[in-house]
Amino acid sequence: MSSLLRDEMQKMVFQCEGQKLVEFIEIEEQDPGRHFLCVSVDKSKQVHICVVTSKKPKRSHKSGSKKKKKLLPLETQRLGLIDSYKITEVWLLQDLVLLDGRNADVDDPSFLLHFDKVRQVTAINSGAKYAMARALLGLSDKYCQSQLTLQNFDLAYIHPTCVYTDRGDCVVLLQICFYAVNLVCLSLCPVQLD
Repeated sequence: MSSLLRDEMQKMVFQCEGQKLVEFIEIEEQDPGRHFLCVSVDKSKQVHICVVTSKKPKRSHKSGSKKKKKLLPLETQRLGLIDSYKITEVWLLQDLVLLDGRNADVDDPSFLLHFDKVRQVTAINSGAKYAMARALLGLSDKYCQSQLTLQNFDLAYIHPTCVYTDRGDCVVLLQICFYAVNLVCLSLCPVQLD
């Protein structure tokens, strides 16, 4: 579902702006409709952070109307392309001073984006919050040539250890088994005391 949504937003919002959607998460807002925090890169390699609102268009049903409705193609109906998308807020990643996770010890999906003003964002879950933090950190390193300042995030979820980054799960499991066998063998070896 998220890949369909990504493709839909790319075509309807970011492609016409000359940008490529890199990451998005669903966020909670007070206004009606679905809201997304999106990160995109334009042709000049500037990274944009924006809030996109999605709303279903209002349909007017007149009881006495005998007009035939034009049916949309099945693919359009399935993808939900009749949603309307609107960018409501935009910032540049280079203007992001601090990304504050608020409390690293609590499973809290809220975080703060510190630009010239602070913008509170509530993701739909903590996993989405950390996915956005990883994406912003990587894009900051790649395009802004500067380290993004993080505060109140559990860095184990932001920077995976080299064991998990460089090797697959099977190799890690084999390495753990190898260490366990070595420990068993060493414990069974007789030690001579003089």
